[in-house]
Amino acid sequence: MQVLYNIFIYLYSAAISVAALFYNKAKLLHSGRRKIFNNLAQQCDNKQIVWFHCASLGEYEQGKPLIQKFREQYPDLTFLVTFFSPSGYEVKKNDKDIDILAYLPSDTPKNARKFIQTVKPKAVFFVKYEYWYNFINELYINKIPFYYLSAIFRSKQYFFQPYGRWFAEQLKKCTYFFVQNKLSQILLNQIDIEQVAVTGDTRFDRVYHIAQKNTELDFMREFKQDTKLIIAGSSWQPDEELLNKVFETAKNDYKIVLAPHLIDPEHITSIKQLFGKEKVVCYTQIEGKNLAEYNVLIIDTIGILRKIYKYADIAYIGGAFGTGLHNTLEAAVFGIPLFFGPEYDHFNEAVELVTRKGAFSIVTSEEMIIKLRGFKANPDYYKQTCQICAQYVHENLGACDKIAEYIHLEN
Repeated sequence: MQVLYNIFIYLYSAAISVAALFYNKAKLLHSGRRKIFNNLAQQCDNKQIVWFHCASLGEYEQGKPLIQKFREQYPDLTFLVTFFSPSGYEVKKNDKDIDILAYLPSDTPKNARKFIQTVKPKAVFFVKYEYWYNFINELYINKIPFYYLSAIFRSKQYFFQPYGRWFAEQLKKCTYFFVQNKLSQILLNQIDIEQVAVTGDTRFDRVYHIAQKNTELDFMREFKQDTKLIIAGSSWQPDEELLNKVFETAKNDYKIVLAPHLIDPEHITSIKQLFGKEKVVCYTQIEGKNLAEYNVLIIDTIGILRKIYKYADIAYIGGAFGTGLHNTLEAAVFGIPLFFGPEYDHFNEAVELVTRKGAFSIVTSEEMIIKLRGFKANPDYYKQTCQICAQYVHENLGACDKIAEYIHLEN
C-alpha cells in the first residue's frame, strides 16, 4: 500500500504542474514549492525551529493561539509555518507571528527526508488533520516529537476501515493527539492509539481573543444606524440566492451585509445584480457616500469579516450547500443566532449549536423567514438563542492552556 500511496503522490504532483498552466492557485502552489529548500536552508540555519503545518487559513487560525502562547513562554524559538493551500500562504505572508513561511513540499520520501534534514525541527504540530505518510515516517525515524492539534475523527474515515489499517499503523507513531471531542478519543483507542487527550478546539480561544479587542468600525455604525442587521459571512451563490429571497420579505426589519467567499469582479457583479432592486454599495466604494441611505453592503475585500460580526443581530454562514461550511465560531462568539445550509455534519461546532438550538440549518428561504418572524414576535426567544451561542463558546475556552500543560520545548 505504501508503494501505491507514493505513486499517487507523484501523480498528484504532476497534475499540479499541468494545472499550473491554466489555474492561478495551482500556479502559486507549483512556483512556491520550487523555491522551498533553498529558502529554508538560509532561513532555518542555526535556529531552534518549531514547525506548525496548516492545510489552509482556517487551520492556521486554530494553530495561531498556541504559537502565540509558545512565543511568550519560549522567546528564543523560531516558528516555521507551512501551508498546503495558497489560500493560506498568500493571506498570511506578513503575519507577525510567523517567523518563516513556506509551502509544504509534496509528500514523497525524498522530499520528506530533505525537508526534515534542512529544517531540523525541535517539535512539529499538525493542525487538525493533514496525515502525510512520509513526513510522519521521517519524523519518527529522526525521533522528533510531533503532535496533532484540535484533531477530530469520524468513524467513516479510512483509518477505521479494514482497508485503511496500514495507515492507522502510521498514526501510532504520533507523539500525542490533542482531539476536540470524546468520540475522537474513542475511535483512536479502538485502533490501539492511547496517546490521546481531549483538549477541545483552539479556535474557541482564537475567536474569543479577537472578540475582546475593542475594534470599532465607523463605516459599520454609519451603515447600520438603528436597524437590525443580518451579516452573511463567506457566502456562495446558493447562499446569496436564498438570502435575496429572505431579504425581500425581511428588509423592513433588517439591513444586510454580504461578505462573499469569492471577491472576484464577476462574483461581486452577480451579487449586485441579484440584489438589484435594493440600494447596494460595495465596501471599496463607500468613500464620500452616505451609508445610512443603503440597505445592502457588499464586503468586496478580505480580512474584516471577523470584525464586523460584532454589529450583527443575525449571522448567516455560507458554504453548507455543498462547498463546505465556513467558520461559525467567529460569529457565535458575539452571542447571535446562526443560520446555514443543510450540509454541516462534518463540523462539530455546527452540530453542537444546532443541537442546542443556537443555530439553525435551513434548506429554503421560507424556513429562515419563519424563524426571523419568531424572533420578532418573541424577543425573549431571541435573547435565549443568543445566550446559547455565547455560553457554548465560553464553555469551550482553554484548549491552548490544556495543550501547553503536556508540552515542554526547553532545550
